[in-house]
Amino acid sequence: MSCAAAALLLIAAAPQWLAHPQTSPEISAADLSARDKAISDDVFQGRGPGTKAGEAAADWIAAEMKRIGLAPGNHGSWFQPVPAVNIALDASKSSLAFDTPKGALNPKFPDDDVFWTPQFKSADVSVTSSPLVFVGYGVVAPEYKWNDYVGVDVKGKTVVILINDPGNEDATPDPNFFKGKAMTYYGRWTYKYEEAARQGAAAALIVHETKPAAYGWEVVRNSNTGLKSWLAAENGNANMVLIEGWITLDTARELFKRAGQDYDHLKAAADKPEFKAVPLTGETLTAHAHSTVTHMTTRNVVGVMPGRTRPNEYILYTAHWDHLGVKPDVAGPDKIYNGAVDNGMGISSILEIAEKFAKTKPAPERSVVFIGWTMEEQGLLGSQYFAEHPLWPLNHIVGGVNLDANIPEGRAHDMIVVGSGASELEDQLAAVLKTQARTISPDPEPEKGYFYRSDHISLAKVGVPMLDPGGGYDLLNGGKTAGQAVRDDYRIHHYHQPSDEWHADWDLSGPVSDLQVLYEFGNQLANSDAWPNWYKSNEFRAVRDKEMAGK
Repeated sequence: MSCAAAALLLIAAAPQWLAHPQTSPEISAADLSARDKAISDDVFQGRGPGTKAGEAAADWIAAEMKRIGLAPGNHGSWFQPVPAVNIALDASKSSLAFDTPKGALNPKFPDDDVFWTPQFKSADVSVTSSPLVFVGYGVVAPEYKWNDYVGVDVKGKTVVILINDPGNEDATPDPNFFKGKAMTYYGRWTYKYEEAARQGAAAALIVHETKPAAYGWEVVRNSNTGLKSWLAAENGNANMVLIEGWITLDTARELFKRAGQDYDHLKAAADKPEFKAVPLTGETLTAHAHSTVTHMTTRNVVGVMPGRTRPNEYILYTAHWDHLGVKPDVAGPDKIYNGAVDNGMGISSILEIAEKFAKTKPAPERSVVFIGWTMEEQGLLGSQYFAEHPLWPLNHIVGGVNLDANIPEGRAHDMIVVGSGASELEDQLAAVLKTQARTISPDPEPEKGYFYRSDHISLAKVGVPMLDPGGGYDLLNGGKTAGQAVRDDYRIHHYHQPSDEWHADWDLSGPVSDLQVLYEFGNQLANSDAWPNWYKSNEFRAVRDKEMAGK
């Protein structure tokens, strides 16, 4: 039996309220809560892509789209197949150790380190006696005249890398240098592994620090143990490093100390333009990854409200449906990562907006598309696949909104736009917000790089203007202090943890007011002939201009 067929049987056996929620055409707290309760139910087992229960969640979303009146979005199908590879490290048959001048250092997996291989031509991948080199932030950024790899050959070596951008943690970051406090893509862990591979490194280890990362070690551990997925590649990812991983700050300090170096001193030095990579003299890495490699096909879910007069022009509303699945080895009795906020709220939100569009007559002039991405938690892979294999020409996509982990909270004076100051979509959003006497607020924590941590960035990279709304921050009840407290509580106590579960007593008045704004934003765009672009200073403007020139 196929995974999709088994998923349909799973839904059929689920409670009736789960398969057929009762909702109204209007955006409401009751409907949003009912949908979130359903999509984050234990029956979906944490929505792991490619699993029977996870793909059942995708089927549930498609059934909801059909029920509320959308049409299949992919040439008659509700799904865009996404071919992928799962690589599951067998920790009992794998090892990572450092040889140092003061003896072997054997960090404990997953308490002190996590590691994996992205390569899948073989079940066994090894790195033997690979010399360690500290490469600072591991960044090559010609536009900032910065190159952490200048003058050092790391071919076959193991690079040890800091998180975030140079200057990001300065007391008063220079806004013209790596965007100051706001993280750039150079600060993302994905970039650091990519650059290490371009430099020929055998392995790349990132040092985790809780404060600049904005999350604790438990998030690193939970996100990087068990299955890891990649898009299928004919070369088996031979262009990537053999071993990728993270080490704790305490492990890094001990490594540097054994090499006769001081971690804090070298970290401070790495923040300066004159920094040069430093070999950790006498230290080598030996690692072996034994993995089970399986191929699978998971799915993006796509529904559309066809446009009345210009059906070949598209407005997008997107959210990822996947989460972390079940982790049997996690401490405590609850092993299911339900992801009620991340991203049950996002999926429930786009379905709320979709039902409003489906029940509003006449239909909008342009088509409005609703996409549930798969494999966001494994590196934005579902949206990456769509960006590489778009269902429509990219220059036919006007722009869109991506919703990810919007937190239940009360109403606010504002709406956060993560990565604000990026595109002309913000001008239209600001005009709609005025109808609620609200304004746009920039991301209050730009140093955490949220703009590069969700699916909209996959579309942005190929030129499509996207908004990443982050809910309200300046709350009517309690102001910015209360808004920050809500975010801190979720990030510290629930983000990527089994406790991210649905609650009947959530205050959803804030998300509802947000969705009303976002519906009207899309409705106006879908009934106009506007083609908003990135602002001229934005890094994606040139891509979009070239794209639109070929329209």
